[in-house]
Amino acid sequence: MNTRRQFLTRAALASAALAAMPLAACAQERPETARPKPTGAIAGRVPLGGALIARAIPSTGESIPTIGVGTSGSYEVPLDSAEFAALKDVLKVFFAGGGSVIDTSPNYSNAEDVVGALLAEGGWRERCFLATKLAADDRAALEAQWADSLRRLRTGKVELLQVHNLRNLSQALPYARELKAQGKTKYIGLTHFRDSAHAELAELMRKEKPDFVQINYSVSAPAAAKTVFPVARELGIAVIVNRAFDDGKLFARSKDMPLPGWAAEIGATSWAQLFLRFAISDPAVTVVIPATGKPDRQADNLKGGIGPLLSAAQHAELVALFG
Repeated sequence: MNTRRQFLTRAALASAALAAMPLAACAQERPETARPKPTGAIAGRVPLGGALIARAIPSTGESIPTIGVGTSGSYEVPLDSAEFAALKDVLKVFFAGGGSVIDTSPNYSNAEDVVGALLAEGGWRERCFLATKLAADDRAALEAQWADSLRRLRTGKVELLQVHNLRNLSQALPYARELKAQGKTKYIGLTHFRDSAHAELAELMRKEKPDFVQINYSVSAPAAAKTVFPVARELGIAVIVNRAFDDGKLFARSKDMPLPGWAAEIGATSWAQLFLRFAISDPAVTVVIPATGKPDRQADNLKGGIGPLLSAAQHAELVALFG
């Protein structure tokens, strides 16, 4: 068993390593029993306790909220289901709380259909910064996929079009640039979700200079802070963080752990809030996209983007605990 001295030593070492890094995180939600329910109204405007922190997209200066929505898993539901009905309340909470960014993909089974239906029924399309992806293996398939995405999303354009996991990059990225020139998307980006892709992604960032990159980053997988984020800061590229909850594994690990004593000082009342605050405490991060199908958890996620950011020491302590 680790002693308190060993823990403090690890935390101090991690803090020293992070001290030079400027500080200002995800698709799966936590297990059913792990998240405390917030008080107050859920279906209407949620009393979140402040405004969401926003960050500027470097290529244009446009600001977007730092807490967005991911759709892998949670939004892959039948359109006539109870889960779909719950998602209506999820997005009511999200937009009432100041959210904007929704990230999806044609590879997430029917998630684009669900997002399109929800935005249309709720009248939220104009309030949404909508991001989807290209993921096909030849030009004809890319064109067909894009046309189908627009149909499924019930829109004529998106705010961000990304090459999914760098798939067929030699054809997909030029096609995305064509669509940007046509006004079909405002921004283009590159995505991945594994540490093993960081070096390749960083190299492509220097070569291609996209508007956005999307990459994994969490308290248990913080490598992007040393591999991808410095390049993003140098070149002025916006960063979307996925897997901030490490596919839900972090909730299993933190289930019986008390929050750090300093959590109250930054207004954090759940581990989810701390995991998200960890992500956006790096100034390279523009937005983090946790997914959930439950309104109370959506409210809790939004609170991760409200209040003071983590200090270098607090950041290091979480890495020492979970890294």
